[in-house]
Amino acid sequence: MTKLTRRSLLGTMGVAAAATALPRLPAMAADRTVRHFWWGNPERDKRTFAVIDVFQKNHPDIEVSGETIGWGDYWTKMATQTAGRNMADLVQMDYRFLFEYVRRGALQPLDEHIGNGLDLSNFDKGPLSGGMVDGKLYALNIGSNSQVIPYNTRIFEEAGVDADVINWTWDDFKNVCEKITSHSGGSVKGSDDFSLYIEGCESWARQNGRNFYDEEGNVQATPEDVAGYWQFWDDMRKAEIVRGKDKTLVLDHPMSETGVVTGESAMALFWSNQLVGVQSLMKDTVGAAMIPHKAGGSPGQFIKPSMFMSLTRDARDVDGAIAYMNDWINEPETTSILGLERGIPANPNVRAALEPNFTPPELASVNYFNAIQDKVGPLPLPAPKGAGEVRDAYMRIGTDVVLGNMSSDEAAGIFIEDAQAIVDRAR
Repeated sequence: MTKLTRRSLLGTMGVAAAATALPRLPAMAADRTVRHFWWGNPERDKRTFAVIDVFQKNHPDIEVSGETIGWGDYWTKMATQTAGRNMADLVQMDYRFLFEYVRRGALQPLDEHIGNGLDLSNFDKGPLSGGMVDGKLYALNIGSNSQVIPYNTRIFEEAGVDADVINWTWDDFKNVCEKITSHSGGSVKGSDDFSLYIEGCESWARQNGRNFYDEEGNVQATPEDVAGYWQFWDDMRKAEIVRGKDKTLVLDHPMSETGVVTGESAMALFWSNQLVGVQSLMKDTVGAAMIPHKAGGSPGQFIKPSMFMSLTRDARDVDGAIAYMNDWINEPETTSILGLERGIPANPNVRAALEPNFTPPELASVNYFNAIQDKVGPLPLPAPKGAGEVRDAYMRIGTDVVLGNMSSDEAAGIFIEDAQAIVDRAR
């Protein structure tokens, strides 16, 4: 395993081991040192080391030691450092592992530093709450994300669609699909079929007032939730206003094969940080829509932290680490370097300052993020162990619904029973 530091010049970039040379730091006379550890890739590493340079220029008494490694080795290295009580002062944290590291006593709460070195006065409330465990803030959001339905604006305009895609309902969505399919004579369907995306079903369950998993990690979604979602898409397939089942059954297909990219449909389902990637594969301009709402229902979507920064138990210069953390979210020179690479900043002032330099798809991503702030629900707790296997079971059993081998009701009952058995075994 190779560790990349600002002084070693060579190291692991991303999951693949691609060696990259980095400029040398001048000799430092600092008597204070802060270690920062993150999982990286060439672009992220370049930006982060540039941020370190800026911080040290503005804080010549503090030296920052940057350490990066690919995602595949990051958590192994983190576990080793935690066991050896040699964690970096600041670590990049993922939501799925946050509770585990807090419960192990490996992270320090940030609450006492808020307003005392750490300025969160302009921070969005949703992304801030995502870093809280048991009522205390243990992780600072350094990039946010949410689900999105990218749509082809040209197809919408030519079909005469004038829908409010932030506040629309499932009935509105169905009507748009009908209009687009009819206008094209069936050559372009309204949307891809989202039947086998468990993330879409989770949103549907939240609109019914339930998270997919409860606080104990049990399956809280009901057979009625799942059956309702599958039946909606079954009706759409039978009306032939979404792409056919031959495309639906291609699980986890690459972005380039989604209907919105190939031109076979007007809409697809992604995460908001993928809008730029979708646009790069298309000539037409991409718009951004929310997952449709249920009239009178609870919000289905949520703001998802793409990653956090956390202060560890082993931090030696806590004040220096907090000063560095604060610059990441408030210092204009720093935030301009970071841009949107780690996700959309949770500070609206930072988003506004970055806006003049956004590319059109970056601007679309930020405008979408701003528009959904009061349309989303609270962030659910991390999925329990076994959630990956539950996702596989969802796609496998849902396939029988798509093929017409089982009714939505029958399949949903089997799935919920199987899903609970999976998480029980994984405990």
